[in-house]
Amino acid sequence: MPWWILSLAAAFSVALGDALNKKFFAKEGMARMAVARTLGPIPFLILFLLTLYSPKAYLHFTLSALGNPEFLKTVGLLLPLETLALILYMEAIRVSPLSLTLPLLSFTPALIVLTGYLVLGEEPSRRGLSGILLVVLGSYLLHLPALSEGPLAPFRALFRERGSVLMLGVAVIYSVTSVLGKKALLLTDPLWFAGTYFVILGIFVPLVLSPIFRPGVLSLVSRRPGPLLLLGLTQAAMVVFHMKAMSLAPAAYMIAVKRTSILFGVLFGGAFFRETHLKVRFFAAAVMLCGVFLLSTASW
Repeated sequence: MPWWILSLAAAFSVALGDALNKKFFAKEGMARMAVARTLGPIPFLILFLLTLYSPKAYLHFTLSALGNPEFLKTVGLLLPLETLALILYMEAIRVSPLSLTLPLLSFTPALIVLTGYLVLGEEPSRRGLSGILLVVLGSYLLHLPALSEGPLAPFRALFRERGSVLMLGVAVIYSVTSVLGKKALLLTDPLWFAGTYFVILGIFVPLVLSPIFRPGVLSLVSRRPGPLLLLGLTQAAMVVFHMKAMSLAPAAYMIAVKRTSILFGVLFGGAFFRETHLKVRFFAAAVMLCGVFLLSTASW
């Protein structure tokens, strides 16, 4: 199967998972949404690992990773950051439209470029700067209906929308975790890491959230097994499609195509929740996606 079809399948799975999570679990609160998103994929990921590795091979990769202090340090940083991002992410899509929140994830590659400039002194190329401008322009266009209140009203509307502000926070965290995740992949077998890390995350998130938010994990599993497994299937499928596509194409191109998830998210917002201004928001998301493509291919 061509890499771009696999990348589109990963994008579709991400967006469908967000829509299903909001549809089935939004009324139960942010904590249960977070638990559902991370706990649901575990059975499918375990099955994926069992079909991919023999017990001996899996044990080999596991012991190798556990014996690498740098890998353990990286995962130790990833888990709390991913959990924080997940909490903000779930609250963002719970309280605000998908079509206003998901496109803001386009800021992640823009922030990576800006961080490289501020921290490492890496000069962004013209292509990279153009990509950043398109992402910012798209965020302005998301709230274009507010233009009647003044030329800066779309930006003010962006920061008045609670979910949008939360998702910008997610984009900031993802700009860090994407670098850490890449580092972890380079320190071990990529497929082993993809399956195992998300199983660990699925255990870590409920353990961390339970003392604080009391999401009632056992109650959630017993009452909503169908929606939980359906959501889990979309997330597990995303992992498999993502890793397979990454093995067939340059990472920059694969990630750029996968970001079409923001377009699917806008469409699902209309299909599942009858969100308004879809034409404007779809166009805005498309502009941001063009910016992501420029940023993803800036060094090519």
